Amino acid sequence: MSADHPPGLDLDRLRDHLDRARPGLLGRGPLTARLIEGGRSNLTYTVTDGDARWVVRRPPLGHVLATAHDMRREHRVISALHPTAVPVPRPVLLCEDESVLGAPFYVMEFVAGTPYRTAEQLLPLGPERTRAVVLGLVDALVDLHAVDPREVGLEDFGRPEGFLDRQLRRWGKQLAASRGRELPGIDELHAALGRTLPASPAPAVVHGDFRLDNVLIESSDGTDRIAAVLDWEMSTLGDPLTDLGLLAMYSVRLEVPDSPVSTTAGAPGHPDPAELVERYAARSGRDVSAVPWYTAFAWFKLAVILEGIHYRYTQGQTVGSGFDRIGELVPLFIEHGLTTLQEG
Repeated sequence: MSADHPPGLDLDRLRDHLDRARPGLLGRGPLTARLIEGGRSNLTYTVTDGDARWVVRRPPLGHVLATAHDMRREHRVISALHPTAVPVPRPVLLCEDESVLGAPFYVMEFVAGTPYRTAEQLLPLGPERTRAVVLGLVDALVDLHAVDPREVGLEDFGRPEGFLDRQLRRWGKQLAASRGRELPGIDELHAALGRTLPASPAPAVVHGDFRLDNVLIESSDGTDRIAAVLDWEMSTLGDPLTDLGLLAMYSVRLEVPDSPVSTTAGAPGHPDPAELVERYAARSGRDVSAVPWYTAFAWFKLAVILEGIHYRYTQGQTVGSGFDRIGELVPLFIEHGLTTLQEG
């Protein structure tokens, strides 16, 4: 597909709709677009009229389960959070008329910044700036969890009652659906998590996939700040410590050469999980004594996700490189989960 008509985005139809719904938004120049994210996630495009830029989000091509790629939900949460201290792009428009692009979509402002997905990408920043960026990520998480859902109209955004129990059962079902080999320890980890389920604190808006590569970092004059938190498709009302546990998990060095699962944890200056948890506790005032459970749960969840990818690889249902090594990581994630739960 050309830049005039990237996959899933008919620019003529998009222009017609925006001209009707938001007169004056677009200039006279022709629209061009670029797909900047794809795969299993929602599709993300940058669109420009030659002067200004915007971002369009829509479900993957051929999506089946609308609830898994709910554009209204994403648009609702960024609209609610935009007036708060949480850095999110300014929402522009939600379109639920599938006749425009073949699926619901929304438009938001373009935010300039860099997503850091690997330790190698952080190297030019140096240790001090890397440390500051990651600690800033913790501060943004504290700001998110400090938002009162009722004050921003998100009091019915999820079902916080029984949240952890439902999460554990959900990922247990996911594991059962991708069983293709013996995985020593994973049933033990799942059962142990169920036996030691902590009592959740007061519910908060939960991002669901909070990590460095889901934010944009804007840098100027040697200073770095989080310009925007992105990818809200898994957000809900729930237990805020699930976000912290996931962030702590992604801050552990895997020590796997050329790992197909990239993290930024190996970058010089990257804070270790304990420092991140301590900063969150100091700034939020929350009790973080149960964070080892939440981190172990994050290891379990990622093990299940990776096993699902490995299972699809063995069935010939993956496209691209690197999938052949995913399976070897699953036992490592299980081991980390068990060790974290047992030793804290």
